[in-house]
Amino acid sequence: MLFPICRIPILAVMLFSITALSFSAVTPAENGAAVSGFVEDETTKETLIGATVSIKGTKLGAYTNKSGFFSVGKVPAGDQILTVSYIGYVRSEVKIHVDSGVPLKIRVQMKPSTKSANEITVTADRTEDKRQISISQVNIPIEQLSQIRIGGEPDIFRALLMLPGVLSSSQISSGLFIRGGSPDQNLVLLDGMTVYNPTHLFGFISAFNNDAIKNVDLIKGGFPAEYGGRMSAVLNITQKDGDRDHIEGLVAIGLISSRASMQGPLGNGSWFLGGRATYLDLLLGLLPQDPKSPFPSFNFYDVNAKITQDLSDDDKVSVSGFLTRDKLNFTQPGLIFNVGIGNRATSARWSHIYASDLFSVATVSASRYDNGFDGNNAGFQFKIDNSITDYSLKTEFEWFAAENVTFKFGYEGTIYNFTYSQNTSGRTDGTTANQSSVSVLDIWDNIHALYAQNTWNVTDAFSIQTGLRGGYWSKSQQLLFDPRVALRYQLTDGIAVKAAWGIYHQYLRLASAPDFSFFDTWLPTDNTVPPGRADHYILAVETQPFEGFDFNVDLYYKTLRNINELKQNSIGAKSVSDVFFIGNGEAYGAEFFLQKKMGKFTGWIGYALGYVYSTFDGVNNGNTFRPKFDRRHDLKITGMYRLNERWEIGASFMFQSGQSYTGATSALGGRMPGWDGGIVMVNPSQRWGLRLPNSHQLNLNVNYITTLFDLPFRIFLDVFNVYSRRDIWFRFYDTSDAIPTVTDVRLLPILPTISFELKF
Repeated sequence: MLFPICRIPILAVMLFSITALSFSAVTPAENGAAVSGFVEDETTKETLIGATVSIKGTKLGAYTNKSGFFSVGKVPAGDQILTVSYIGYVRSEVKIHVDSGVPLKIRVQMKPSTKSANEITVTADRTEDKRQISISQVNIPIEQLSQIRIGGEPDIFRALLMLPGVLSSSQISSGLFIRGGSPDQNLVLLDGMTVYNPTHLFGFISAFNNDAIKNVDLIKGGFPAEYGGRMSAVLNITQKDGDRDHIEGLVAIGLISSRASMQGPLGNGSWFLGGRATYLDLLLGLLPQDPKSPFPSFNFYDVNAKITQDLSDDDKVSVSGFLTRDKLNFTQPGLIFNVGIGNRATSARWSHIYASDLFSVATVSASRYDNGFDGNNAGFQFKIDNSITDYSLKTEFEWFAAENVTFKFGYEGTIYNFTYSQNTSGRTDGTTANQSSVSVLDIWDNIHALYAQNTWNVTDAFSIQTGLRGGYWSKSQQLLFDPRVALRYQLTDGIAVKAAWGIYHQYLRLASAPDFSFFDTWLPTDNTVPPGRADHYILAVETQPFEGFDFNVDLYYKTLRNINELKQNSIGAKSVSDVFFIGNGEAYGAEFFLQKKMGKFTGWIGYALGYVYSTFDGVNNGNTFRPKFDRRHDLKITGMYRLNERWEIGASFMFQSGQSYTGATSALGGRMPGWDGGIVMVNPSQRWGLRLPNSHQLNLNVNYITTLFDLPFRIFLDVFNVYSRRDIWFRFYDTSDAIPTVTDVRLLPILPTISFELKF
C-alpha cells in the first residue's frame, strides 16, 4: 500500500469536499458581481505580488497572486471603495461602481512611499487571504534581502540562511538544509523553470543576481499539491518584468564581482537584462606567487533576461532566460586540473484571464545543469562529464469559484536526459586500449503529474485546504499519490492556529561529498532503489502582538524514507543502488520567528530547536546517527535602521551548535623494510558522533545614499565576521608524522569590503 489504511478516511473527506464544493460553488452571486484585475507600480507598471485587496466596510478581500492578479467575488452592487495596501507603498483607495451581475476589471496603480527623515510609516492590512492557507511560508521584502551582503554582494541565499530552521554546511556554503532535509530535497524555481545548481563559488554565494529578482517565497514544509517532486521545501523566485515607463540602468562594483542591469519599455510591455561577473582571477594574478604552490584561477558569470508583452487585456506572455558558468583552473608542476559548472535555463509563460473568476498560466521550459572535471597528473589523463537536462510543460488554473471557495488544478510533464561519461584510462584523446576505464551513460526518462487542490472558508474563522497530487515515473514504472491537508482557525483578531499534513515523494537523487560539492551528480530513481518519501506534520501559531510585528511559532515532525548516503568508495557503479546507501530518518523541532516588515526599523529574531537522525544498514554499523548538518540550536538576529534619507545601518548575528563530525578511536601504522615512508590508518568512531565548537558570527553594514553626476549613487561598507571568529570548516587527522595529530581547517577571518552602486 502507498500509505496506511488509517489515512483513507482523510482522502475520502478530501474527495467529498472537492465534489460537494464543485456543485455549491457555481451558484451565481445575487445583487453583486466579481471585481478582478491587477495591482502594479505607478511608475514602472511592474505588477506587485502579495498586495492586499479589500472592499471597505466588508469582510471581502484577496491577495494578488504571482502574476499580480486578484479576484474578489460577490461584491455588493452599487458604489464601493476598493482598498489596496502593499509594504513600501502608499495605501490606495479606489472608488468603483459595481453593477449587479456584471463583472468589473480594473488596474490599480500604487505609489511608492516617500523616504525622508520625516517618513510616514506605510502600513499594510493585517487581513490574510483565507483562500490561501500558507503554512511555514516566509516572504521577505526584496528591499530587506538587498541589505544582507557578502563581500559587498547582496545575496538571496545569505538572507534565507538568517531564518530559523534554514542551515548551511558552513559559513562559506549557501546550500540550504531545511528542517533536516538536504539541498537536493529543495525545489528551486525561477519563473517556473527548475534550477539544479543555485550557487556560485562552490556555494559561497548564490547564482541569482539580486537586481533581477522581484519576489522570493520560501515554504519550509507542508507545501500544497501545486508543488511536487521534492521532499523538503520550495523556493519560488520571480524575476522582474522590467520598467514599462522609461529606460533605466544600474552599475555596481564590489570586492568579489561587479554587476550591471538595464530595463525599459518594449512594444506593449518591457524588457530586463542583467549580468554579473567576478574578477578574482585578475586580482590573484597581480599577487606574487610561489611557483611550487600557485593560486588557482577562478571566475564565474551569470546573466538574467526577460521580455514581457501584453497581447490583450486578458493575455500576457513572457520569455525568461538564465545562464551561469563557473570555471576553476589549477596548474602546478606535475598536476593540472580544470572544473567547469553551469546552468542554462529558459521559459516561456502565457497567463490568460478566461473570466473574472478563472485565471491560468502555461509554462514551457528547458533547463540544463552540467559539470565537468578533467586533468593531467604526471602524464596520466582523466576526464569526467555529467549533465541533467529537462524539458517541461506546466499548466496551472486558478478558479475563484465562490467568495469562500478557490480551486487550483494543473498538469506537469517533464522529459529528463541524464548523461555521464568517465575516462580514467590515462588517455583522453581516444587512443587508450583500456576500455574498462571508460564508461558512458545516456538515460532518457519522463514523469507526469496531475494535481488538484481547493480552499474552503467554512466560516469566517475556519478554513480548510485539501489537495491530491498523482505522479507517474516511467523509468521505475511507479504511480504514486501525494495527499495534502491544511487547516486554519482564527482564534482572535491577532491569533491564528494552522496545521498541515502531507506526503511528498522525490524522484531525483544527488550524489555529492559532504564537505566538497564542486562535482554534484544528479541521478534518477531506477528499479534498484525505491523513491524517496517524506511525511510532514506541522502545527503553527501565528500572532500579531503589536502593530507592525508578526510572531510565529512552528512545531514540525517529518519522517524521511528511502533517503540516500553516498558510497564514497564505489567503483564501477552500474545502477543507482551501487552509488548510494538507502536508509530512513526523522526530523523534528520548533521554530520561533518575530518579524517587523514596516517602518524605519525592520528586521527579525528567529530561534530554532531541531533534531535530525538517520539510519542506514551500511553506515555506522547500522546504528542511528545524526547527519553532518544537524545543529541543535540555531539563533538568528537581523536588524536594519534608516537614520535619514542618506544613511542606513544594519547588522546580523547568528549563534549555532557546532556541526557534527566523525572522530577516531585509534590509529594503525606500518612500514616496509628499507622504506623510509609508512602507512597510518585512522579507525573512525561513530558516524558524525562528535561536535565541533559552537559557531557564532556578527556582520555589520553601513549604506550611504548620495548623488554622482546628478544620478543616485550608493556606497556600501560591509564588515563580514566583525570580531574575526574563525569557525572550523572541518577537522581531519594528519598522519604524515608517526603520531597522528588533529588538524583544524578554519574559515574566513574578518573581511571588510566596500562597494558602489550607480543608477542611471
